[in-house]
Amino acid sequence: MGKQLSLSKKELLELDATALREKIAKKEVSSVEITETLIEHIQQVNDSLNALVEDRFELALEEAREKDAKIDQANFKKQPLYGVPISMKESFHVKGMRTTGSLYHRKDLIMKEDADVVKKLKEAGAIILGKTNTPALCYCQETDNKLYGRTNNAWKRNKSAGGSSGGEASLIAVGGAPVGLGSDIGGSIRFPSHFNGVVGFKSGREQVSHRGHFPEMQAPLQRRMASYGPIGKSVRDAKLVYNIIAKNKQKDTRRLFERFKVDILPTDNGFPLHRTIAEKIEEIKTFLETEYDTNWAIPPHFNDSALLWQEMMAIDSGKHIRKLAFNRDRVNVYAEYTKEKLTRRTKTHEYLSWALIAASLFPPSEERIKEIEQIIRNGDQLLQRHFKNRLLIMPVYHRTALKHGDLYREIFSIKKTFLQYMPYSAYANVWGLPSLTIPVGFDTKGLPFGIQIISINGNEEAIFKLGSKLEKNFGGYRRSKEYDLI
Repeated sequence: MGKQLSLSKKELLELDATALREKIAKKEVSSVEITETLIEHIQQVNDSLNALVEDRFELALEEAREKDAKIDQANFKKQPLYGVPISMKESFHVKGMRTTGSLYHRKDLIMKEDADVVKKLKEAGAIILGKTNTPALCYCQETDNKLYGRTNNAWKRNKSAGGSSGGEASLIAVGGAPVGLGSDIGGSIRFPSHFNGVVGFKSGREQVSHRGHFPEMQAPLQRRMASYGPIGKSVRDAKLVYNIIAKNKQKDTRRLFERFKVDILPTDNGFPLHRTIAEKIEEIKTFLETEYDTNWAIPPHFNDSALLWQEMMAIDSGKHIRKLAFNRDRVNVYAEYTKEKLTRRTKTHEYLSWALIAASLFPPSEERIKEIEQIIRNGDQLLQRHFKNRLLIMPVYHRTALKHGDLYREIFSIKKTFLQYMPYSAYANVWGLPSLTIPVGFDTKGLPFGIQIISINGNEEAIFKLGSKLEKNFGGYRRSKEYDLI
């Protein structure tokens, strides 16, 4: 192995996957040392954070020892994550581990094979530490369930971690892993990234394999909204992991980047937006307009994105998710919800049962479905032209992390308040657009927030390039020490 240049444990917790890989390659630190450090840190913080729900620590250490033993034969170009420990959202199949969907009746189901994305990450040399928490069936933007409990925000324990990839973002925010993987059908990578101050990349439509993710959406209008991507500490890691898991190699648009227009959603766009976030976006515009053709602009179909998202999510009245949620043929979801509210003793979290009720209350008619399908066909063509050489910057959510339960009430209110609060995140889902979330600041209460950069499939390199520029100039990732032992 050669002589190791010892790094402190605290220093290792700060590093992203790219830096760790470089240090492994230079033999400045071993994979075992990194893995042991992360395991120790997770064991110290997880009782309070509740981000990791199943570990494979012993196997991870065995794999790290194997990586160290074979380091002289390693090909770091073919295995760009060689010896790097990562985390994994619970919804992805990992051979030998459970995929429960955070449901009691699936708690003993052990997977016999890896999800496609997991297989690719393992082939790239990654070591999986364990799986992280989600809401039941990833069907809520808050991470809480009856099987594993609630995940806390990385910066404030009484705040939401977001969802459905809340466990991933929270764990990475405290330094428990350098990078991991999430999924997103309604902001599920971007809400947690925004609330916890990490980088998240939601891939574009059909750019990453669905195989091995639970649940896998069946209805075409829902499937087009579901996507998968990295959550981590840096834009360069997001780019690295995305290029590993993507179906197709990304074309290099770096030379064309200077010709890209940068549109920024106006801060007075008719939807709620906290002044702190609005001021940061105005600051970003001032920064960018010295180099790029930058304008305030509302993109096509933005104003109707939240309604389209809700209708597409309710396309089957929630029947597919309801069938997965209950291990019996007949179930009265209203009774399940009422019983849980009154007794707190059922095995179905109220977030899931109420979301299913909401889906059954507001399904689109067959005539409306045909109308939506036509809107989508026309809109896809329009946006393909609109975003050909264009990037869009907009908020992720109207404010920083809310208290536990408040986000759920904002989005799933019978008053349809999602129409006010979901346009920012719903837009990229409805139109199947790649979106990169980058931390750009903190509010007066010490809570982080981010912005997202959106374009079309094929423009990922331009997204990452702009993201790196904003990351460098507006702070990027900062590890939370809220849970560190004093």
